[in-house]
Amino acid sequence: MTKFLLLLSISFLLSCKTTTWYISRHAEKADNSANPPLSSEGQKQALDLRDYLTGKNIKKIYATNFIRTQSTAQPTSQLFGVAIQTYTPPAPSTVFIDSLRAINSGNALVVGHSNTVDDIVNGLMGTNTMTDIPETEYGSLFIVKRKGSNYSFQKITVPRQ
Repeated sequence: MTKFLLLLSISFLLSCKTTTWYISRHAEKADNSANPPLSSEGQKQALDLRDYLTGKNIKKIYATNFIRTQSTAQPTSQLFGVAIQTYTPPAPSTVFIDSLRAINSGNALVVGHSNTVDDIVNGLMGTNTMTDIPETEYGSLFIVKRKGSNYSFQKITVPRQ
C-alpha cells in the first residue's frame, strides 16, 4: 500500500510539472536591409526582455541566424549562461516544434520573426491560436505553458525599464 501511494504521488507530481516557452519577435531593427543589427531602441528592448526573464529558469534559448534575433537573445543568454541554439526560418519544422515540446526541465526562450512567432506558438499549442504579427510590433512576448498535458497561451507586453 505504501509503495502504491508513493508511486501515485510521484505520478501526480510529474503530471503537474510545468514547462514554459517564452516566444518573442526580435527587437526593433536598425533598418530594412537584409540582415540589420538592432536599433538603439532595439538594444534596450533586448535588455528589457532579459530583465523580464530574470528568475524564469531559462535552460534553452533558440534564435534564427539573423543578427537581429541573435542580438535580441544575447543578453538573456549571458544572464543564464545558456548558449543560443540556431533554428532555420521561415516556418519552423515539425522536428523543431517536437524538440521544443520535448523540453521538460526548465523553460525556453525562442526568438523569431513577425511571420514565424505565430507558427511556433501554433505548433506548441496544437491549434491556430494566432496569426502573423504586424511588422511594426515589437516588445510583445507570447507565453505558452504546459502543465501536465494541458497547454495555455498568454500575450503580454514586456515591461520597459
